[in-house]
Amino acid sequence: MNNTIMLMGRRIRAMAAVQNKPQYLFSTSFCRSFSSSSSPPPTNKLFVAGLSWSVDEKSLKDAFSSFGEVTEVRIMYDKDTGRSRGFGFVYFSNGDEAGSAKDAMDGKAYLGRPLRISYALEKVRGGPVVVPRLANSGIANAGKN
Repeated sequence: MNNTIMLMGRRIRAMAAVQNKPQYLFSTSFCRSFSSSSSPPPTNKLFVAGLSWSVDEKSLKDAFSSFGEVTEVRIMYDKDTGRSRGFGFVYFSNGDEAGSAKDAMDGKAYLGRPLRISYALEKVRGGPVVVPRLANSGIANAGKN
């Protein structure tokens, strides 16, 4: 059976799709402990995405201070342009205040843009990287002919 066609001057070979079960480098129980599908435990640090470029630390602190004592605000800026990258972190004095702010502000518009708020994950350096692999994948063998 000829499974090659010409497309825009290039020869393309079609391969049958094979559905494989993904194989993981680590056990599934180990992977589950790092899974982002479960909600991380509440902390006093919120990740705030969807920020307008015009937002600064003071205005963001003012927006969240009605939910409790905001101890710190960090907006991430592009190092080349100096413009906001559209996300930042808001720190509260305790987790209950952070939780009420998350519940109230998630999805709400702020300066014309809807905010996406979640509990911030702690930065882990040198932790394991879990990469799923597909065994006998047509993609892996596509360039070998």
